[in-house]
Amino acid sequence: MRTPKTMHLLDNPTYRDDVAALAALDLGWDRLADSSIVLSGASGMIGSFLVDVVMKKNLDDQLNCTITALARNRAGLEERFAPYYQDKNLVIMKADLVSDSLDIPRGDYVIHAASNTHPVAYATDPIGTITTNVQGTFAMLELAVRTQARRMCFLSTVEIYGDNRGNLESFAEHDMGYIDCNTLRAGYPESKRTGEALCQAFRAHHGLDVVIARLPRVYGPTMKLTDTKALSQFLLKAVGGEDIVLKSAGHQHYSYLHVADSVSGLLTCLLSGEAGQAYNIAHRSGDIVLKDLAGLVAASVGREVVFELPSEVEQRGFSAADKAVMDGSKIAALGWSPLYDIPQGIERTIMILKDIVA
Repeated sequence: MRTPKTMHLLDNPTYRDDVAALAALDLGWDRLADSSIVLSGASGMIGSFLVDVVMKKNLDDQLNCTITALARNRAGLEERFAPYYQDKNLVIMKADLVSDSLDIPRGDYVIHAASNTHPVAYATDPIGTITTNVQGTFAMLELAVRTQARRMCFLSTVEIYGDNRGNLESFAEHDMGYIDCNTLRAGYPESKRTGEALCQAFRAHHGLDVVIARLPRVYGPTMKLTDTKALSQFLLKAVGGEDIVLKSAGHQHYSYLHVADSVSGLLTCLLSGEAGQAYNIAHRSGDIVLKDLAGLVAASVGREVVFELPSEVEQRGFSAADKAVMDGSKIAALGWSPLYDIPQGIERTIMILKDIVA
């Protein structure tokens, strides 16, 4: 396993505090004791944080939960998880969910977190976006059936709701907005919808226990530095001491969530959710208009917001939804609440990224 060439996230005390804060929550960890998790998208923003949290519980509380971490780039997995070298509770595996067979003998819990998740990827890899969300989901569901998993958790998205046409204050799990399926950009939300439908098909046909975690726009220090989502770009500009670039009028009203809270919501669904149900992982403290969010990030580093026209590729990947606020009442009823509101989450993320990028 290779040694990282740069500072590792776990060397940062603020990041370690984020991991420890989540690990200290009462999420029903005992259900993971002596169990195994198969996790796709393990090197991604959410998957990598989840690995760090479970490994923290293994170290502190002898949870003895083994994670099989899947991703297409083995070198990336080795570098990201270098601190766990020789730890028997982490198994890394190179796997393309669309083309590779998953020869994995055990998976008490199966979590499908692999997906393209930013606009340029939707525009430049539209086929890969769709196949990972459809064929990849099918492969992970088949794995869950084959290993007789206790539960499968599918990570879905606010984007399945489409565009709020003004008749809803926020999207509850039973609501649905509008998506024009005859566009390149529709590949992401439509394939996520199909992934959810596949979960219900496997539940009906195979009796598989499945839950669906619908995430809002997620941010945090585990983001890729190549991420092209608006907030990710705001954060990278802030870390570089630059003005924040807004590539629209900024009227969009969205729900956002720190990665630590996204993972705690995912685990709440996995360990306490009702079989067959979908849950919005969201809280009203994360709802904000995009121009206000840009202003908040700019103010945090003493810079200004400037407006710039997007490139053609960027424009093709942008969401058409002007209002995509999620109702988090259902997950709140399971006892979930976030650790960080937006100002706290932004401040902590910039602190960590400054250290890592430097």
